[in-house]
Amino acid sequence: MNEFDYIIVGAGSAGCVIANRLSANGRHSVLILEAGGSDRRFFVQMPIGYGKTYYDSKVNWKYTTEPVPGLAHQPSYWPRGRVLGGSSSINAMVYVRGHPLDYDDWGKEAPGWSWDHIGPVFKRMEDWSGGDNKYRGRGGPLSVYNTIDEVHPLCAEYLKATNELQIPFNTDYNAGSMEGSALYQITTRNGLRASASRCYLHPALSRDNLTLLTKAHVMQIDFEGSRASGITYRHKGKTSNAKAFKEVIVCGGAINSPQLLQLSGIGPQSLLKDHGIEIKHHNNEVGQNLQDHLGADMVCRSRLPTLNQQLRPWFGRLKVGLQFLLKRKGPLSLSLNQGGGFVRLRDDSDRPDTQLYFSPLSYTRAPVGTRPLIKPDPFPGFLLGYNPCKPTSKGTLKIRSADPFEAPEMQPNYLSTEYDRDLMLKGMRLMRDIAATPAMTELIAEEIYPGKALQSDAQLQEFIAQKSWTVFHQCGTCRMGQDPAKSVVDESLKVHGVTNLRVADASIFPTIPTGNTNAPSIMVGEKASDLILADA
Repeated sequence: MNEFDYIIVGAGSAGCVIANRLSANGRHSVLILEAGGSDRRFFVQMPIGYGKTYYDSKVNWKYTTEPVPGLAHQPSYWPRGRVLGGSSSINAMVYVRGHPLDYDDWGKEAPGWSWDHIGPVFKRMEDWSGGDNKYRGRGGPLSVYNTIDEVHPLCAEYLKATNELQIPFNTDYNAGSMEGSALYQITTRNGLRASASRCYLHPALSRDNLTLLTKAHVMQIDFEGSRASGITYRHKGKTSNAKAFKEVIVCGGAINSPQLLQLSGIGPQSLLKDHGIEIKHHNNEVGQNLQDHLGADMVCRSRLPTLNQQLRPWFGRLKVGLQFLLKRKGPLSLSLNQGGGFVRLRDDSDRPDTQLYFSPLSYTRAPVGTRPLIKPDPFPGFLLGYNPCKPTSKGTLKIRSADPFEAPEMQPNYLSTEYDRDLMLKGMRLMRDIAATPAMTELIAEEIYPGKALQSDAQLQEFIAQKSWTVFHQCGTCRMGQDPAKSVVDESLKVHGVTNLRVADASIFPTIPTGNTNAPSIMVGEKASDLILADA
């Protein structure tokens, strides 16, 4: 019962995909372990329920970084999924492939990962609801929903305002050009969240050759010499081992994957020695190259009703609740990030450098870090937000001790480069430009923050440092590349310096994609499955 061909650590966005694909032909025995529990929870399955799971330790690791110098020495709160489906079960569901040039950049680091190779993978994994076209996939496992007919009416005012700034509406930013304003596509199916677990793992669990173990915390990867031979894990108060005849595949994400490698003796020699960990392979890059998207908001009081009036009062919540329960429609079946888009703010950018967000609700009265996403302000309000797409600030991650249950030390180093500070300021100036359009002038009763009193570059930079937030796109900490001195895994996702061990999740991204990272993470699961099965 404890011997398998493949062991997958982490049932998140990539791990669920790999479990499905490796078990599909019936020839391989597969064990997948998840530190969290079941995703069969109401607030996980209800799309807008991520407002609840945002702080729920039952499904969320609830990480906090070290104080960040660029954020006025404040820490950053990082929710990450600790549940079947991983962060695909608690995220805002926005589906963005990324820009083709992102993957051409990857292909320079790792052959086989350029857009010509990756584009077809995105297409085959999609079940796109927006109609047939040559760019999009139909009939794949992952449901991608076109929200164009269901978003809040205020989104039309946002699109009108961006058009007045010569930012045209792009009907499908995942087909052809990314640039323009947009209504975000989301991973839902029939009004419920379409997580990686729902789309990939649950359909495969009836297979006799696939074993799922939940609430199983993997403590280390076991080795026989330089060969990964299995894992040690904790389950129901008992420490056990499982053997892998073929491979161990680590899918813990950008935080847990480098943490597990370091705990298992793969990482910087000095760090491992400090914590008394036997060194299996010295690699300084494990935990380096930490990248993330950092965003900021403008919050406005509206002259027209927003989602605040539907989600705040009890009678409003009752109405939308019944709409969801009876029809799987309405605000509870969507994301709060309904509008947005991609633009270039720098003359030297070869692709969109800034992502936009429009949310037809606001929440300003909660302390920083405790915003109640489904209990908004008592007045009509909305958010205009943005983040730089390709930040150049890079952080680090390292274990604090040899204790596998202690969270690692994370330092994202946000806003540590002049490029990032410049683009954040340009983004806030763009928010002001959008707010000054005729469409928005008619709509906005008051700019709540930053507030009209803040006008100079210095004032806005200080506001950005005080109020910026993660967009929850951590990646890059086990980066992929051919040079073992500059990367953690090769183009086949095999860990340099050892055998029978791969990493497959957002941690392998050489560079952060243009846009949300969940779709690329699922793509990595698909691509990894191809590579593993080809070797098998």
